[in-house]
Amino acid sequence: MTIGQNKAAVWFRRVVFLGILANCALAVPALFVPDRVIAMVNLPPATPLLWPRFSAWLLLLLSAFYVPGALDPYKYTVPAVLSITSRLAGVFFFWFTQPAEYRMFGTFDFVFFVPELILLTVALRHAPAVQEAGVA
Repeated sequence: MTIGQNKAAVWFRRVVFLGILANCALAVPALFVPDRVIAMVNLPPATPLLWPRFSAWLLLLLSAFYVPGALDPYKYTVPAVLSITSRLAGVFFFWFTQPAEYRMFGTFDFVFFVPELILLTVALRHAPAVQEAGVA
């Protein structure tokens, strides 16, 4: 069985890439016009703007690390699991350590965490058998 034959793995790929696109939709404007993004989502102003920009940059870098696990969760199982773990970490960080106005970021991560966890769990339960080297 390949990733194309496992519907859960295909949907895991789709949800992760949708999450990457969503991250980019938030991070790219925040990188270039952070004051507008902050005002648009009704957050308190940040000074210096270096920190929201840096956060946006880190979100873009984090999103890049999601790609291998999304492309092939069987070959890159650890990155696939870490992408889900990082979503959960975002949930905990924004829900339990930050003021209420920042909880929307935790909810954003939660929206991707739940389906990714379910889909990867199902996909890995039906993972293709690994062939040993030299065995036909």
